[in-house]
Amino acid sequence: MTNMIARRSKPETMLAFHATIHSRPAEAAPGDEVLLAGLPFRSVHVPRDVLGTTTFACSFEAAAEALSALERLYCEPDGSFVWVSRQGEPPWQIDGNLYDKDQRLRFVDVKGQCPDAQFDRLLAAFGWPATPLVFQLVHAAVFLDEAEFRRYAAHAAELP
Repeated sequence: MTNMIARRSKPETMLAFHATIHSRPAEAAPGDEVLLAGLPFRSVHVPRDVLGTTTFACSFEAAAEALSALERLYCEPDGSFVWVSRQGEPPWQIDGNLYDKDQRLRFVDVKGQCPDAQFDRLLAAFGWPATPLVFQLVHAAVFLDEAEFRRYAAHAAELP
């Protein structure tokens, strides 16, 4: 009974984001510290010439199939998708789009908010955690590694 109470009283971390997810290129390196939403974050430097050539290990079709297996997620044949919360839980939604190159998933655009655990499930469709990732914040045009991105997205979820 105590474990049930502890689990219910600990709220799940909500993440809010608008980002492009890339497979982390081998050439990625620690970047400058940047100020985002009032907090410092360590960026990742991704050489421009490398970014256009990186792809995920999975194909566009495999990623779309993995996404379609998630309950309440609808994925169109063109790669656009939407995933929503269950009725009765705090509302959340992710809108996204898959992009491919040379029969491989090239990158994924995502926008919305969701609990951390659901975000894990989304990333798993792209081969994570075996595939290391980098996240490009759309508005700030900066790359973050996974840990910094999650920290940023948790902070963004708390903003008004």
